[in-house]
Amino acid sequence: MINSAKVKGRMRELGIVQADVAKALSVATPTANQKLNNIRPMSLLEAEKLARLLKISDREFGVYFFMQ
Repeated sequence: MINSAKVKGRMRELGIVQADVAKALSVATPTANQKLNNIRPMSLLEAEKLARLLKISDREFGVYFFMQ
């Protein structure tokens, strides 16, 4: 489960919108929305692509993508 609030905050900081996320993940915008809101699961590969888009360091990766 991703930390939606943290990911969305980072998106706001960088001016990235859901359409940008959808493009980076090669999915439709509604699917990206569902993944960002933990309705659909996000794969590790997708999380890595999103981390690159959001310029999240390897050290911070867990804080954004491994919330319990």
